[in-house]
Amino acid sequence: MTVRTLVLLRHAKAETPGELPDFERQLTGVGRANADAAGAWLADERLRPGLVICSTATRTRQTWHGVAVALAQADRDAQSPEVHYERDLYYGGRTEVIDLLRAVPDEVHTVLVIGHNPTMSDVSILLRPYDGDAVLEGLKTSGMAVHRTEASWSQTEPGSMPLALTHTARG
Repeated sequence: MTVRTLVLLRHAKAETPGELPDFERQLTGVGRANADAAGAWLADERLRPGLVICSTATRTRQTWHGVAVALAQADRDAQSPEVHYERDLYYGGRTEVIDLLRAVPDEVHTVLVIGHNPTMSDVSILLRPYDGDAVLEGLKTSGMAVHRTEASWSQTEPGSMPLALTHTARG
């Protein structure tokens, strides 16, 4: 059976809200270094996405850019993933993320979703099978939650994807 892997990535460290609208906040220098580190970690773990679903906000697009550069540097011969920029990852919540995952074609084995908290943490917690003893922590900036399943993407439901791994990238 085919294993499908979902990587949920909270965007890297962004500027403190100021005069710009929240949607346009950019990564800090630390955030750019952490995005690069996230891509290097994904490459080291052989978690190369076939599809990236990324929020349209500036900081998430910049996070993807850092991740993409690091992935490309790790394997210059690897094919670049298909990238979908989705406004619902900024304006929506966990229901919208689940709906986006259900629409992923089954031939895609690894999906990277780059979004915002609390949604990324909420989705990770929602997808885990119930474990009354589990400690449920939210993702920090550049935090990743890796979930795996043998089910079809269209069968994505609460409790359907055990958490396999977590990591917080620091550059």
